[in-house]
Amino acid sequence: MTRYQILAIRAVLGIVFAVVLLRFFYPRAGIAYAIGLAVFLVGMAYITEAWRRKREARDREPRSS
Repeated sequence: MTRYQILAIRAVLGIVFAVVLLRFFYPRAGIAYAIGLAVFLVGMAYITEAWRRKREARDREPRSS
């Protein structure tokens, strides 16, 4: 998959989960809060992916004795 497809999937899932979470916990929250939460969720997905890749790269490095 290309990076744009992954971004599109994450954006759609971010919006869906943001709306579900807000309707469950804060039923009177407006659309602006849903968009903000969706942006936060997608951003956190990219941050955690970067941390995971950094850790995997560090674990693949040869260790000196």
